[in-house]
Order: sequence, then structure tokens, then C-alpha cells
Amino acid sequence: MSEIYRVAIIGSGPAGKSAAARAASLGMSHVLLEKTDHLSDTIYKYQKGKHVMATPSQLVLRSDHEFEAGKREAILEKWNARTKELNVNVKFNAEVKAIKGTGPAIEGSVHVIEQRARDGSVTKKEIQRYAPPYEIELTNGEKIIAENVVLAIGTQGNPNRMRCPGGDLPHVQYQLDDPTEYVDEHIVVIGAGDAGIENARGLAEDSAQGNVVTIVNRGPEAPSPKETFPTAKEANALALLADRNAGKLQIRFETDTASIEPGWITYSTRDGEERVRCDRIIARIGSAPPRAFIEECGIAFTSADRLAFPQLSPVFESTAPSIFVIGALAGYPLIKHCMNQGYDVIEFINGNTELKPADEPILEGKFKDLPGRKSVAEWLDLLRANVTILNGMNPLQMREFMLDSDAKFYRRGDVIFERAAPGSSLFAIAEGSVAVQIDPNDPSKTVPIGKGSIFGEVGLISGRRRGATVVAAEDTICVEISRNAALKLQSQVPTAKKAIERISTERLLLQMFGSGLKPEDIREVVDTSKIRQVRPGEAILKEGDEGNEIYVIRVGSMIVEKEIGGKPVFLSYLPAGSYVGEMALIAGGRRTATVKAAIKSEVIQIDGDAFKKVLEANPELLKRAKRDMASRQDINAFIEAKKDSFSGVVDMYSGVANFLVENGIGEATDVLLIDETLCVGCDNCEKACADSHDGLSRLDREAGRTYAHLHVPTSCRHCEHPHCMADCPPNAINRGPDGEVYINDTCIGCGNCQRNCPYGVIRMDKVPPKKPSLLSWLFFGFGPGPGEPSKKWSYANSDHSVEKPKKAIKCDMCAGIEGGPSCVRACPTGAAIRVAPDEFLTVARLEQEEA
Repeated sequence: MSEIYRVAIIGSGPAGKSAAARAASLGMSHVLLEKTDHLSDTIYKYQKGKHVMATPSQLVLRSDHEFEAGKREAILEKWNARTKELNVNVKFNAEVKAIKGTGPAIEGSVHVIEQRARDGSVTKKEIQRYAPPYEIELTNGEKIIAENVVLAIGTQGNPNRMRCPGGDLPHVQYQLDDPTEYVDEHIVVIGAGDAGIENARGLAEDSAQGNVVTIVNRGPEAPSPKETFPTAKEANALALLADRNAGKLQIRFETDTASIEPGWITYSTRDGEERVRCDRIIARIGSAPPRAFIEECGIAFTSADRLAFPQLSPVFESTAPSIFVIGALAGYPLIKHCMNQGYDVIEFINGNTELKPADEPILEGKFKDLPGRKSVAEWLDLLRANVTILNGMNPLQMREFMLDSDAKFYRRGDVIFERAAPGSSLFAIAEGSVAVQIDPNDPSKTVPIGKGSIFGEVGLISGRRRGATVVAAEDTICVEISRNAALKLQSQVPTAKKAIERISTERLLLQMFGSGLKPEDIREVVDTSKIRQVRPGEAILKEGDEGNEIYVIRVGSMIVEKEIGGKPVFLSYLPAGSYVGEMALIAGGRRTATVKAAIKSEVIQIDGDAFKKVLEANPELLKRAKRDMASRQDINAFIEAKKDSFSGVVDMYSGVANFLVENGIGEATDVLLIDETLCVGCDNCEKACADSHDGLSRLDREAGRTYAHLHVPTSCRHCEHPHCMADCPPNAINRGPDGEVYINDTCIGCGNCQRNCPYGVIRMDKVPPKKPSLLSWLFFGFGPGPGEPSKKWSYANSDHSVEKPKKAIKCDMCAGIEGGPSCVRACPTGAAIRVAPDEFLTVARLEQEEA
């Protein structure tokens, strides 16, 4: 009979190698199975010369192997030597084909595997679990018997593939071995996690190679590097931004791959599609557990999602008795975590029930101020069980998650955050409840949010200030989840992403439609809704098409067009928070207009039949929907009535509207426009702006573009998702309660905002010396007079012993100044106006002007 090992460890990465080293140190009968001819295949495949980080720095290493940050080659050399020194029993070229128990069938222990076909049909397969010892069958036919099995196989052997047209072309690769092999190529790296960042930096490191390197990130550039690259280590994120600033490589934000062809890549960006030269694509877009193999072992997963991880106990045991899962396959990808788990799992198998994980002291500190005497494991179980978005995590993921989050206790009446306060963190309620004050003038008007739910998601999604004051309605325990942790949670735990999307969708719909609706009234609507990404110019509704779906604009903006005389006529602009599609649902018939994205947008697609039930059950909501429909029908009727006699004006209006959208109005919340037929060129607008802001004007009247009589000067648009907020080191750029985007006094003058603004509305300048009063200039000729002083006057009147730094200057909509924007108030002819696009961009204005 074959030898029965006490433990068989499958995979020799950091987790498996550490486990085998511990088993050897304890004198435990073991075998380490590695499918290649070398140890630590994932590290082995790192690009040559790669610097390997030892994070998190606050975590103590617990392993029989040493590990500290250093070059890939040096680390592998140490590990190989130590493995030999410990006399670890390694079997190379040992790829595992199957694992099955050889003991009796475990009564009532059947694992059901659901397999979903492309047509949506589901087939079920039952796997009877058998007791250990386990027979491990290798691909060469050899069989190994072990009482315990430790799976440490990672996920890198199952990379996520490019799913766009051309994604299977030969110049698309998923691994980079040696960046020095590539010369004079246009290379695109897809994915901005650690692997993607390190590959891009390696390819761009030596300018003599002549590579043009671009790294593509789907998300926007956020105020901090950690938020911009939530799945990457902060040191990597900072290094990538430094390389970008040094001109070594390019970073594309809010960009997806639309298609790939030999020599070219087509991007989908917030401004439309763009075709760019590309010789090679390196896709580092993550990986997924090899689910089919693992489930055949009798191991259940936390959910049906492809990216879910196995269900595990606090000691790493899976649902198959005596099969343990550690490392990246358990949802813990960092090397130091993996090595600690390898050590711990062998100790657990060896009967050490008193051992606590290495991160225990850190987590104890997180929970020390909470009421009740619970252990770390008990608190983690309580949070995971009580908070909906955490239900799909296993205990190991919970531990890592809490390292970046905080557990907080609030007494009844404590303010958790106030309306208009800055903040982008997400809160989850583990015990108790909170009250949201919906009326700033009457704190008694509140909406309750109970245990298990979340709040603060608006700040997380939009980056805007808090929309309401939230207080503890009773003694309450919350988890405050940093924006970085929340983004990471959504990217790594599919069930969390779905839960956050569901809750935010439900609240947006309740807020939009009101009429006394309750969550249970729209449950079917929310359950059947879908969130869709929409490319710039892509239509969500087409005139003449059939359909009764309703679309709610979640992010971005849309334009509405109707075809008249074979040409599209611009009808209106729809910002985030609007909805369309009700006409076909209520009145029947085909779509009466085309609705398409002005910029990269996100919509909630609502099933028409489900929404119709809500309308029928709520007369007030139906009345409101009919009012909205009537106003849109009036616009259609107006255009139809004027299509012969008024077509020239309509054509002109459509041209003006499209010009404005092309110049950034599609993402604006407030924009300055000048009517050239009224403007006399007095520059009072610029002078008033300067005199309201320490002598520096925030606008340039002459700059900007003009179409027909309408001029868009260089002045801030106060974008819905401001580009300038991205990568501001001191977080000096904020949004005020009325939507104004402003720069506070903590600005350090780095210029990142100026570089990131696509509209050129931010300048870097010094505050000029204080001018004499207007009366002194008027009566005695002292000073330069109204407006921004000349550089010559400023230099002559400056104290040159004091060096004043340049700081970022931009429009703040004259926040805090009575009467509103100075530029508009100072215009003697009424040529200057500040408008919200949804009020200005509507063809109904033609009817008003005609009247």
C-alpha cells in the first residue's frame, strides 16, 4: 500500500511553500506537489528584475521562510535554498487531476454544482462527499494518499480573458516575462492593478528601448492614488503617477477596450471611440479561481458568481472535511498574508487550537471600543452575518477587509456625519439603526435605515459632499469603509457590488419618484433592473423602435433628438437624475425620439411591465408621469407644427446645442455663456471677477469657442464628475452645497488640477499685492483701477523679500458672495448668463422666445 502522508500541499507559491516548510520543521509526514519544474511559479513568472513588496508593513511575518522586500531573483534564491535546507519533500512536474475521499460516504453531505449554459439554462450535478484520507490523482496516472489536503494553487493559471472583438489575436498576451525583450513598440497594458502597473513601468523604464507605453484604467482619476488604483499597492500607484508626470508613459482613465485589430486598438472613452496605433497588448485584468476543479473536490463557493471564493472556516477548512484552502485561492493575494496562512494551517492541522492569526493584534485594536466582550472571530462573524454587503465574504477576506476599515460605536443621538460635510466613505450598520434628516430646516423629519443596510453611498459613487445629516437613532455599531476599501470590496466580492448597486438603485428610484413610495412597492422594479454603461454617442432609445423600458440616468447626461426632414433636431438635454421612456409605456406605440449619451454615462434600465404595475398601484405617481409625458409631447407637437416655416431656426438651435455639448456642457452643472449679439467688449465681467477674488480673474472672456452668436468663455463648468479633483495631493478641491467646485487654502500649487482639466479653465498664479481702494483710484489716481492689475504693477508693488507660491485659481461661482456670480451682475447688457444645461438646452426655449 502507498504511503499515507499526514498532509499533501498542492502548489508551491508563497502559501504552499510556507506550509511545507512548517510541516518539515515539525517533522510532519508531508509532500509538496508542484506542477512545474521549479518552486513558486507565480513569482518565477514575474518580470525579470521586478521589485517584490512586503506589504502590509504593519503585519508580522510568521513563517519558517524569510521574506522582505527585494528583487524577484534574490527572493527566489533564498526560498529555494531554505526549502532544500529544511529537507522539504517536493515532487515536481506533479499536476493534480482529481481529489476524492477514500473513506465512507459522509451522510447528508452532498455538494450541488450548478452549471449555467450560454442560453441561460441550468443543469445540476450532485457530488457526494467522502471522508478522508484523500486520493490525489496526478495527470501522469500516479496516485498519492493524504489525511489532509492543503490547496494553495492560486488563481494565476486562470486569467480573465479579453472579451472584445479581436481579443483572441496573437499580439494579445497575458504574461510579461522580460520587459527588455521589447523594443520600439507601441504597447498597451490593460488593467491597473499591481501586475499591470509593474509591467507598464518595466516596459517604460529604459527610454533607449523606444517603447511607447500606455496603461488603461477603467476608473476615473480620484483625489488620491489609493482611490485611483484601489486594487494596487499605494507604493505602486505613486510610482506609476510619478512615471506619468516624468513623461515615461501615458495613463488613460475611464477607458475600456472597444475592439482590437492587427496594429491598432480602439478605445471607448468618456468622449467617444478613439483608434490608436498598438503593436502589442498585455492584459493584466485579474484571474478567477479554477472553479470546476475545486467544486469537483466537493468544495462550495460563497456565491454562484465566477469571481467568488470558496467557503472557509476560520482555520481555512473548506466544506470538504480536511481539505484546506489558503493563499490567493482563499481571497488573500498578498505574499505576507499567504506565508502566514501556510504556517498557520499546518499548526491547525497539527492540533494547535490556541494559535491566533498574525493580524489578531491589529484587529483587536479595531474592535476594542465596541460594547460587549467578543473575540475578533466573533466580531467578524457578527459583521459578516448582519451586514448585507459582507454576506458573500469568507472569514479570511473579512480579516483583510477590516484592516482597511473601522468599527465604530455611536450612542443614541450621536451625529455620524452632517449635511454638506466632505466624505466619500461608506457606512454599514451591524447593530442598531440610524435616522437620515431629510429636511435641513426641520431635524424631526427623518427616514430610518436599519440593521444590515448601508448609507453614505452617494459620496462613494459621486464624490459629492454628504447630502443629509445622519444621526444614530439608537445605540448603533457601524463599519466605516474607506472609499479605497469599498472600491476594492466591489472589485473582489461580486455579491457586495450587487448589494451596493441594488441599495443605491432603490434609494435613487424612491428619491426620484417619491409619491409616498416604499421599498416594498418597487421591489420587483429593483429586482429586475439592470445597470448599463453607455458610451458617448450610444443611443439607449431610437426613434421608431418598439419597447417599453424606462431608463434612469445614474451618471453622466443624455441628449434627446427627433428627426425632422431627414435631419436630427436637438430637443433637450437630460442630466443625471432624469428619466426617459415613459411615453411608450403609458401611451403605447413606438419611441418618439432618440436618446443618446452626451458623455460616458451609466443608466438604470427598468423593466416596463414591472414599472407599469407600480404606476397602476400609485395614482399620484401615474399623474406625475403623465405630466412629464405631456410636456415632452408638447415639445414634439411644437417641432412638428414648425417644421416647415421654422426649420431654419430649428437647424440653428440644433447646431448651437450640439456645439455646446461638444464643448463640455454635457458634463457641466453650471456654465457661463455670452451672447455675442449683446456683448460690447467692456470686460466688466473679468474686472468684477478679479475684484471679487483677491485681484485674480477666474475667467477669460475672449478665450474659448464661438458658434453663431453664442460664446463659451474660459470659465469653470463645475463638472458633475470634476477632472480637476483627480490627483490633488492635499485634497484641496471640493464641491460646495450648491454644486460649486472650489479650491481651498490648502492648495500646494502642484499644478495637477491644471493638467487634468480638459477645458483649460484653471491657471496657476500668485495673489497680487493689495490694491488701493476704488475711491482712491477714482479721485486720486492711486492704483491700477478695477480688475486684475498688470504684471508690471504687481511686480513693482510686491515685497520681494517674501516668496509667494503660485496656487491654482478657478471659478468658485462666487460662493458666499451675496447676489450670486459677479460676472453676471457686472454685465451692463445682460450678455453674460450662468445656466444649468438642463434648463438651457431644450427646444422649448424656442417657443418661449417666439412668444
